[in-house]
Amino acid sequence: MPGRAYDTRGVIRYDALDALPVRGALPGLTDALRTHGTAVLVAPPGTGKTTLVPLALAGLLDGGPVRRVVVAEPRRIAARAAARRMAWLLGEKVGGSVGYTVRGERVVGRHARVEVVTTGVLLQRLQRDQELPGVDVVVLDECHERHLDADTVAAFLLDVREALRPELRLVAASATTDAEGWARLLGGAPVVAAEGVSHPVEVVWAPPVRPVRPPHGMRVDPALLAHVASLVRRALAERQGDVLCFLPGVGEIARVAGQLGGIGDVDVLQVHGRAPAAVQDAVLAGAAGRRVVLATSVAESSLTVPGVRVVVDSGLAREPRVDHARGLSALTTVRASQAAGRQRAGRAGREAPGAVYRCWTEAEDARLPRFPAPEIKVADLTAFALQAACWGDPGALGLALLDPPPGGAMAAAREVLSAIGAVDSAGRATERGVRMSRLGLHPRLARALLDAAPLVGAERAAEVVALLSEEPPREYSDDLAAVLRSARRGGDAYAARWRTEARRLRTASTPAPRGAAGTPGSAVADRSDISAAGAAGVSGVPGGVGGGSHGLLEGDGRSSSPVETGESLRLVSALSSAGGWGNAGDDRVVGLVAALAFPERVAKVDRGSYLMASGTRAEVGDGSGLRGAAWLAVAVADRPVGAGHARVRLGAGIDEGVARDAARMLLSRGEEVRWSEGDVVARRVERLGALELAVRVIRDADPVLVRNALLEGLRVEGLGLLRWSQDAERLRQRLAFLRLRLGEPWPDVSENALHARVDEWLEPELGRARRRADLTRIDAGEALGRLLPWSTGDAVRLDELAPERIEVPSGSRIRIDYADPERPVLAVKLQEMFGLERSPTVAGVPLLVHLLSPAGRPAAVTADLASFWRDGYRAVRAELRGRYPKHPWPEDPAAAEPTRFTNARLRR
Repeated sequence: MPGRAYDTRGVIRYDALDALPVRGALPGLTDALRTHGTAVLVAPPGTGKTTLVPLALAGLLDGGPVRRVVVAEPRRIAARAAARRMAWLLGEKVGGSVGYTVRGERVVGRHARVEVVTTGVLLQRLQRDQELPGVDVVVLDECHERHLDADTVAAFLLDVREALRPELRLVAASATTDAEGWARLLGGAPVVAAEGVSHPVEVVWAPPVRPVRPPHGMRVDPALLAHVASLVRRALAERQGDVLCFLPGVGEIARVAGQLGGIGDVDVLQVHGRAPAAVQDAVLAGAAGRRVVLATSVAESSLTVPGVRVVVDSGLAREPRVDHARGLSALTTVRASQAAGRQRAGRAGREAPGAVYRCWTEAEDARLPRFPAPEIKVADLTAFALQAACWGDPGALGLALLDPPPGGAMAAAREVLSAIGAVDSAGRATERGVRMSRLGLHPRLARALLDAAPLVGAERAAEVVALLSEEPPREYSDDLAAVLRSARRGGDAYAARWRTEARRLRTASTPAPRGAAGTPGSAVADRSDISAAGAAGVSGVPGGVGGGSHGLLEGDGRSSSPVETGESLRLVSALSSAGGWGNAGDDRVVGLVAALAFPERVAKVDRGSYLMASGTRAEVGDGSGLRGAAWLAVAVADRPVGAGHARVRLGAGIDEGVARDAARMLLSRGEEVRWSEGDVVARRVERLGALELAVRVIRDADPVLVRNALLEGLRVEGLGLLRWSQDAERLRQRLAFLRLRLGEPWPDVSENALHARVDEWLEPELGRARRRADLTRIDAGEALGRLLPWSTGDAVRLDELAPERIEVPSGSRIRIDYADPERPVLAVKLQEMFGLERSPTVAGVPLLVHLLSPAGRPAAVTADLASFWRDGYRAVRAELRGRYPKHPWPEDPAAAEPTRFTNARLRR
């Protein structure tokens, strides 16, 4: 702690410290922190930025000022490794001058001056006490990875510096990063660069011989993994030194390890966040013999693996993605970015010249994304939104972030938080939400733990939530109850981690006395003096959020929110009233907890598959222990390649009562009147989201709902549902012609226009209709007459402008066909038009005259009668005179007498 130095050190390994290239950047970094208080440190992997810099800033190397330094790492494995390495450099054991804290594990002595923590742990500390008392410097390591927790921690620390502790020093450290962006974010911080010692790395482009399927979800083509294994064997044969192979996840590491059996004296080691500490230590310590280290992206920059001369890169990585429409989110396998590829390749040149074997072509490399997507852009933001709400900035509008959170993702997150009682109607964190945020869980799982513990006991609730917080091995089962039994008796690494997490959650879910350190009440009260700190706002938001709180957590600590005292307690009461939870078996308990965590994923058997309350349809696998269950609580689901439905990967059987109570916020009752299968269907329905629980046909449905359903029917099936007589059709065609030729005030009678004006022309008939049969009795022509321009007086000119019939020279009144509004048609016998030189017109438009033979078939079509008599008539006369000798075929039709009769009739 500042003010006194405790010497617990052994022999400092100065030879190792002097060999670290970052030493040359220390004067510039120290000067930047002294003059500005913040700095961006850019140092390649292996230069010592994670180990030497914190020791120097803490004054542990040269007797400088005594400071307490907190180093934030994105991963637990990196935090442990960094602490061990620093302790080794000091000649100590971890827990002396250097310690570490990760979730569920704390090794920090009384006199520690450097503490390495995960960003998640630091985030929790800031929420509990934003002043970070006793901490002088915070180093945000590997900030280029753009993990959401790291971005959030940086934003909160900048708030703290501005509002409460301007003397707190911040360092953003990274191997490769947007240095200028971080410098701007840290208020114009100086950028300090350290030169690295790197050796040349030969790039070997080694794509698979045959095309492989691209990754989909968590799936990786086995052919690619087989190719990776063959490349590892090739690298061992062609190169010297250890081989570091990058794969996207634990499953792929296990499969490739299985394919590397029998490779002589070479040790195959697996490095990932779930690997036992002993394995991690062995990898980082080096060995005399050759090794193959199969690793996830954790080895890109956070860890230094000694002895590596060759890298085999699968080109894949895992990143979080969320599909808000389906309500399913998980890690997804993606192509690694160019920046990740450079980081991985650099591992081969840390100690000597090396080589990287890449499982793709050079042409493909140019098309890869330059950098990985910032997690804030692609991940589920529910936990982030809760952290922001607890900080006092529900919309995260005042937080200093390199990338703002997407509006849609934040809206979806707020809906979830509101549903589980974590925020109030204004988006502010409730006391229940504050407690959720401190459990180190996703808010969904926090809700399940808090609401299940009073019913089934803290221990059993913690056991199930621990299963949900890390997906268990596939070989356990897809039935959560079976998974629980396997974990209890298991002796593998997963079971060990599960037991540790279950113990942590059992303790965390037990409420501390009100007002004790770390309880919601005290946390709120501890922040009551923030306004007195004197600053006027945070990140450009005057007065902070809520007026004078500096964007930190608000509240008076006196009462619970309406959501907490109401909805949450009603839920527990409803579930308690079902009875028997204290003595319930594992099957019921796991179903309850899973349903509380994922209420929109409770699912009911429906037409051979399961329909979730969210509306997503899912199936269980062949041979699944979940088959036959009427209801499921789905914990994990994905969508296989080419599948029409989601697939349940982990779930539990439940009954309808649990589904109703766990997802009660989705429960609704009411009348549903809609157009379905060609008619109005009126029902009183009880729903759980998209699931129908109870249905009863009603006869006296709300007239407004019936009318809306009829309108939907007219929209879906068209106005043909009405009774359209020939006169009605012809009226509509005449009006369409006038609308086209003259425009206003003649009405638009297209389908869309008539739907838009349905109130004007279908009332009151529509108001009296109750079903399809009533629509078929409505006279469309009579109703359409209401749209005529009566108010302007133009309606009386309808027959003048678009007459239904027109008199031709023979004296006949012939009907005009307006089916084509561009050119109305007059179909008339040729002989009845003798003597008419010009084509008749309507509304100034010449009619298209179909001159018919005596048999009524078109003999000619013209819009220019004069031209036809002059040029076309002779050919028609020559062709038809012999066929119809009883009809007149004068040589000069323009001067002939028009007639509708035969020659014989004319002679009489």
